[in-house]
Amino acid sequence: MNRKLKDKANSLISQEKGVVFKDPGGRINIALCYPNTYSVAMSSLGFQGIYGFFNSLSDIVCERVFSPDQEDWEEYEKSGAEPFSLESRRPLSAFDIIAFSVSFENDYPNLLKMLKMARIPLRSSERASHYPLVIMGGVSAFYNPEPLADFMDVIFVGEAEEMLEEFLSQYRKTGEREELLLKLPAIKGIYVPRFYTVRYDETGRIMGRAASHHAPDTVCKRAIKDITRSFLRSAILTPHAEFSNMYLLEAMRGCPWSCRFCVAGHIYNPPRQKDLSGLAAEVRAAVQKTQKVGLIGPSLSDYPHAEEVLQMEGVDFSITSLRASPKSVRLAQLMKGHKSISIAPEAGTQRLRDAINKKITEEDILETAKQILECGIETLRLYFMIGLPTETREDIDGIIGLVKAVRRNSRKGFIRLSVSTFVPKPFTPFQWHPMEPLKSIKGKLQLIKKGLAREKGIKVLHDMPKQAHLQGLFALGDRRVGRVVERIAFDNIDVIKKGSEDIDIASYIYRQKDFSENLPWDFIDAGVSKGHLWSEYQKALNG
Repeated sequence: MNRKLKDKANSLISQEKGVVFKDPGGRINIALCYPNTYSVAMSSLGFQGIYGFFNSLSDIVCERVFSPDQEDWEEYEKSGAEPFSLESRRPLSAFDIIAFSVSFENDYPNLLKMLKMARIPLRSSERASHYPLVIMGGVSAFYNPEPLADFMDVIFVGEAEEMLEEFLSQYRKTGEREELLLKLPAIKGIYVPRFYTVRYDETGRIMGRAASHHAPDTVCKRAIKDITRSFLRSAILTPHAEFSNMYLLEAMRGCPWSCRFCVAGHIYNPPRQKDLSGLAAEVRAAVQKTQKVGLIGPSLSDYPHAEEVLQMEGVDFSITSLRASPKSVRLAQLMKGHKSISIAPEAGTQRLRDAINKKITEEDILETAKQILECGIETLRLYFMIGLPTETREDIDGIIGLVKAVRRNSRKGFIRLSVSTFVPKPFTPFQWHPMEPLKSIKGKLQLIKKGLAREKGIKVLHDMPKQAHLQGLFALGDRRVGRVVERIAFDNIDVIKKGSEDIDIASYIYRQKDFSENLPWDFIDAGVSKGHLWSEYQKALNG
């Protein structure tokens, strides 16, 4: 093993609290892989929770494997080193199961790189029985795993708490890979891509899907009913996570507002909340390890016990984005002394906020922002999105005017805009809508930056539009997009700028789609009907 890489791994693990070491002999050996860097992975509640769950079982040893940091890729290439586990430094190929936790579409190329570096055939159909079983879970598996379908042996569609024990029970009983794959589709939510054939017409549209080997035609997403029973919580504390030495806890899952652009507001529904006694007990257990506790939830303003929890003594709480509302002001006042709080207006005009079903007014935004800044929070982060359906120049001007109004209302603190590009996501009302071309998006970003350039205490940050369009391709893609993921991973092709010889990129991200079209993810039952989503889409278009 490369000495530099080994020393770095030793340094990381020496600063961790909670890492598990087990003798691999006689146990099921699982490599839990995150196709991004250590700091990103260790800030993922799902990744941490799965690690803790696997290692709570006596017959399993689970170790972590990460995509290399940017500066380490050259070391891997020069030395020919495989990705290796942090705990035992074993190469990825030495494990029985390789379990990828995938949260972000733009991590797909890294996943393929990790398999190739481990000398594991990329495609499931090319792997003999002596290779590890390659499985995938995480939010990307919920709504459209098709761009990675050819590379995965097994995909978990839904929340891990509901399926992992059933999967492991079947794995323990079945020693041979092919026999295992034949039995797994009987478990609700488990998708074995090789048992499905997709047919396309002469234009490249999906004509239909055919299931074989008794696999179900529809894969039903699994969801845990009571998240108080969930095992998702921090297992390891490290100063090198994005949330340094912070213990992460989930307060609620799902969102009651169902904004039309938001995939989390649809696939995690119905919204579920932890009861106060259960969450309070988790907080008390967490502070035995660290005073820094992060409460996770898409809309903590809507968690009914938020104020009681935040008033628990001896805890340095961090919270995710708040909704612009009077309750959020009260929560912000309980966070005095913290560096930043975020709210998400998303759009600059009431017309567009209504179109995306945001259900907040300009008065809500201005008053909440004022109170947050006046109560001593150092930085107010405002999240906006551009390229939304029905957006006009007036809506871009509205962002500029709204931010200036926030600044006029209070001269305290700093304001940071985080401007992202709208990406249509499966199982949202906007899944049929095209993305806006790169040139137009870049022009809107320039307008916003120019419009706020002279305002004191305001800084504009934004994503890379090209990366957002790549995310759109992966989010909306079918199995043929897997070839593009492969080319990006190994040929470093800029497919958004130069296109691809494999597929017509524009037909995926720049084309208006129709209700009757077979979408790549239509075989998944996510608990929300296509008819309802189309109705919501028409409401948005019609104002």
